[in-house]
Formats: sequence, C-alpha cells, structure tokens
Amino acid sequence: MNSRSYTFNQQLQSAWALQGSMLCVGFDPDPKRLPPSLQGRPEGIYEFCREIADATADLVCAFKPQFAYFAAPRAEAQLEKLIKHLKDKYPHIPVILDSKRGDIGSTADHYALEAFDRYGADAVTVNPYMGFDTLEPYLKYAGKGVIVLCRTSNPGGSDLQFLNIAPNDEPLYLHVAKLATQEWNSSGQISLVVGATFPEEIGKVRSIVGEMPLLIPGIGAQGGDIDATVNAGKIASKPGTGMIINSSRAILYASSGFDFAQAARDVALSTRNALRSAVVQ
Repeated sequence: MNSRSYTFNQQLQSAWALQGSMLCVGFDPDPKRLPPSLQGRPEGIYEFCREIADATADLVCAFKPQFAYFAAPRAEAQLEKLIKHLKDKYPHIPVILDSKRGDIGSTADHYALEAFDRYGADAVTVNPYMGFDTLEPYLKYAGKGVIVLCRTSNPGGSDLQFLNIAPNDEPLYLHVAKLATQEWNSSGQISLVVGATFPEEIGKVRSIVGEMPLLIPGIGAQGGDIDATVNAGKIASKPGTGMIINSSRAILYASSGFDFAQAARDVALSTRNALRSAVVQ
C-alpha cells in the first residue's frame, strides 16, 4: 500500500488486516539508555530506532516516534531520516508523530506543517484544551490523522479530565469524546487517546465513539492490563481492530547489549501474541 494514496483510517484498517496486530511500537529513544555500541555515534538514535523498526515491522499496526526524545538531544534530522526510512520500507504501516501539540492560529498552522510536510507523518497527537481551534489546522490536511487526547494514562489526568461539566454533568473526557465524534470530526480522520491504565474509561469512550480508532498507551512499563484493555476497547463486530495499543520502553530497552534488536523483537512478539489471545477470549 502506498500511504500517500490512502487516508490514515484506511491505512489502519489495512494494517490491522494484513499484519494481524493491534500493537504499536513507540520510539522514545533516551541517549543514556542506548546500547554502548551506539552511544556517542553521530546517528546513534536513528540507528537504534531503525534496527528496532526493522526487527518488529511484521508485528505492528503502527509506529509512534515521540517528538521530545528527538528534539531534546537535537536529533530532529535523525527523526526525519527515521520516518523516511519507515515510509520507504514499510509504506503499509502508518506513522504517528506523538507531539501533543496544543496551540492555535498561525502557530498551530506551523505545527501542522512540521508534522505532515517536514516529517511526513500520517497522524499527529493533539491536546484539545483550547478547543476546536487547536484541531482545525491539522484537519485541513486531507487524509491525515488527528489523534486527540481524551483520557490519558497518567494519574494526574484525573485533575481535569474527570471533572464533571455542564450541561449534562458528565466528565470532561466524555465530553471530549462526544465532540470528537460529532462536530469536530470534519475530516473523518479523528481518533482518540485513552490510556490502558483506565480500562473502565476505555469502555465508556468506546460506547460513545463507535468504531473510531483509539490510541491506547500504558501497557508494558506503565502496567496496563492487556486483557482488560482489549476487552474494554473491542469492536464486537470487528475483532482485532479499533485499537492502536502502544508499548515503548518495554520493547525498546528489552536489552542494552548487542542483541537489543532481537530482544525488542522477542518482547514485541510476546506482546502481539498476548493481544491476539485477548481478542479471542
């Protein structure tokens, strides 16, 4: 599949079917945790991520580089090179740029340009706290995915996301889910972020959004339960679809030795298989 010819949602549907997987590998490359053989190398971050991508590409429905891990060590050029590698070698696998942008106006226009033109991502994560104005610049890019933070996996997310609001006296995250499903979704390419650490909330969001894709972080290092996550977010009529279930650190840092890519593959394979088992339970 040539990703440029398909929308983000079409890419996902194809990846779920072709790959038989709902696993997403997240790239959060910490220079201090790279294998010794790659530390200090000019393109060590790129080489680390590329090796893991090549080792896991047949096991995933998406890849998700986290922008801050490339920007902080001034590795943006390596991020560009990584996404180009992914799009050239695995055009059937969508790439999500996890940057959680949340601005408006011309600033948001430039963030959208960065995500889709500079980096060539298929989708980007966006913080909706400032309302529809935050999303609109990204929705102008036909076929590109806009993944909106809804119920995040961190404990502090409850500080705001669980507050009840008028007029229906419902939690803010459910209001976001309704807006995303209805008036915000002008492009038909909106998805939501809902954390695996809150499976009950995943189920509530699923009941509102129907078949809308959910990006679900929080399994692996954050402790989210695979069986509970899959059961809460499943689409009964389309098993094995509807979720992009991300694991980053548990896969990336499965080994710090020369076998890091094989170790990452082993963990990814185990996770993919666990997700498949949960689907058929």
